[in-house]
Amino acid sequence: MVGFGYEGTAPRRARSFPAYGPVDTAISYAVFYIFVDYATPTVVDAAAIVFPSVSPSSVRFGLAALLWFVLVVTLLDQARRQLAALGVGVKDAYQSRGHPGVPSATWMVVYGGLALVGGAIASLTFDRALETGRELILFFATLDLARFVPADFVLLVVFFVSFGVATFALDRLVIGGVRAVVPPTGGV
Repeated sequence: MVGFGYEGTAPRRARSFPAYGPVDTAISYAVFYIFVDYATPTVVDAAAIVFPSVSPSSVRFGLAALLWFVLVVTLLDQARRQLAALGVGVKDAYQSRGHPGVPSATWMVVYGGLALVGGAIASLTFDRALETGRELILFFATLDLARFVPADFVLLVVFFVSFGVATFALDRLVIGGVRAVVPPTGGV
């Protein structure tokens, strides 16, 4: 599939293992965990405002249960995707459309640049994004317009876009590198 920037003579599905996504997913879950952990006291306070009869321990338990639920669903989805890449089960529509093989050297450089630039922007905006997320929780709980700062909201969007670009590119770099080293599985 040279036209799509992938090289190699292996059949199309022979280079689809490991499937893309585990690096992106692991880093994204870690940041989700950090956001929930950081926002938990704020959510507890906001819940006391909106639902005064709900105990703070119930809110904390609910957030902990949410983290575990998201972790289990994420791990099951990644296991399903990796098994589908080996030919067990059904592939996603995205996986069946392609992107098999090993990215070309040009694409690896592009992914490296995107990972560096996106990661740098995300790391510079991370702390402010945490604060903005906390303020947005309070904004929605109290509907206090003074808590909404459009510039901070834009910075939050910049963080998530740059973080998404960085994790996507890093996932492509790592999985593409593994695919380059690991021999084809033969696929289905």
